[in-house]
Amino acid sequence: MAGIPSFVEGTTMNHVIVGAGPAGVIASETLARMGHGGRITVLSDEPEPPYSRMAIPYLLAEDIDEEGTCLRHTDGHYGDLGVSVKHDSVTAIDTAAKSLSLAGGGSLAFDRLLLATGASPIRPPIPGMDLEKVMSCWTLADARRIMEHTKPGDNVVLMGAGFIGCIILEALVARQVNLTVIEMADRMVARMMDRTGGDMIAAWCREKGVDVHVSTRVNGVSRNSDGTLSLDLEGKAPLNADLVVCATGVASNIGFLEGSGIETDIGVVVDEHLETSVPGIYAAGDVAAGFDFMTGGHDVHAIQPTASEHGRIAALNMAGRKTAYRGSLVMNTLNTLGLISTSYGLWDGVDGGDVATAVDARAYRYLRLNFRDDVLVGCLALGLTQHVGVLRGLIQTKTPLGKWKDVLMADPHQIMSAYLATAQDASRRAA
Repeated sequence: MAGIPSFVEGTTMNHVIVGAGPAGVIASETLARMGHGGRITVLSDEPEPPYSRMAIPYLLAEDIDEEGTCLRHTDGHYGDLGVSVKHDSVTAIDTAAKSLSLAGGGSLAFDRLLLATGASPIRPPIPGMDLEKVMSCWTLADARRIMEHTKPGDNVVLMGAGFIGCIILEALVARQVNLTVIEMADRMVARMMDRTGGDMIAAWCREKGVDVHVSTRVNGVSRNSDGTLSLDLEGKAPLNADLVVCATGVASNIGFLEGSGIETDIGVVVDEHLETSVPGIYAAGDVAAGFDFMTGGHDVHAIQPTASEHGRIAALNMAGRKTAYRGSLVMNTLNTLGLISTSYGLWDGVDGGDVATAVDARAYRYLRLNFRDDVLVGCLALGLTQHVGVLRGLIQTKTPLGKWKDVLMADPHQIMSAYLATAQDASRRAA
């Protein structure tokens, strides 16, 4: 990959950041506070001040107002740092000329560029997904529309029960609608839970009054004569709804990079310094396919902690302070109507690896540990909040467990004892 740019004290550099989510905002603040030696421009393709998408469900639930979604609340925050926030989007990049073409007309020159364009929701290619009352829940504008079109007692269908879908689920329940969830996979949150965990989350939701259908495909959506919607379900009776919210996945925003020469895969491919295949251009957050800490391959980890750290590390490298990023760990923590679920690392195990489980379905408690030899490489936890930090620590440090692996195979709940014992052994060896 490309080398790290040189930083010359006192030079005037145009630092341009495309995207105003956590990665972009933290990058701009990092540059501003370290004496970057130039101008900083953040481009946002939405009219609002930079905000957190993770706060939108709290807005839907009316726990906060729109101001509460803002990433920074101090008046003049960006201006005081010398950061210019402009509302426009990029249609193309000329990497040779170091210039961005803007949707609003004109162009913007850069010396160092950070792509922090995030992701956008995708919808299944079925008829009716463009109907007025079929909505996504991704932007503040989406949230306003959902709030405008829902009232207590309305029949709402949520398409998708992945991580994002389950966050939206909780917000819709708070709006006191009659909620039905349709998921094409054989379980809820299929990208962070195995069948046991996913089934337990579904049972919990049903107990809370949510109608959940897994292994169910929507063939199309149509409009009834009374203005309501009808969902055609494969192998099942049609389902009527006042509103449909689609949460069937997202994809990195990389379409505008076509022809730029910047290498992409499922996202923008970056090296250990978060630099792309083009020198002086970096990527961070949900658009960046960075190193996976556990596999060593490239992947997009669309979680806010990764985006925040990406933004910080990318900014350091943009200013010439060579800083490597170790790679991100798959980390998911979800609160579904009060039931906490967590997955870390290679939560679905590795070929030839051992698996230890402890299940108490009645209490909605589940723990699964995945091993490669005597090293913990991944875990799932449901209904358990104690010691999840210990699980994460053992995975990230790749600590050999020795005889304690056999203890955990017999009783996964002995994780704290295993952690303390291995930590003491490591301290003795270091002494």
